[in-house]
Amino acid sequence: MPMNDQPYITRDPAICGGQPVVTGARVTVRTVLASLAEGMDTEDLLRDFPTLSGDAIRAVIAFAD
Repeated sequence: MPMNDQPYITRDPAICGGQPVVTGARVTVRTVLASLAEGMDTEDLLRDFPTLSGDAIRAVIAFAD
């Protein structure tokens, strides 16, 4: 059974090996955080990953905190 930490973050063993992902986007939390660490901003992420939303990106940042 999938486990939801937040409405925007999902962990499911059947998706990306159980790594936390943005719900419905199949983009891992790790990918979003690494992109931010490399200097991308929200606009860059939304352009590169159109399945993300601004709220989802903020949820990833809060999840990592």
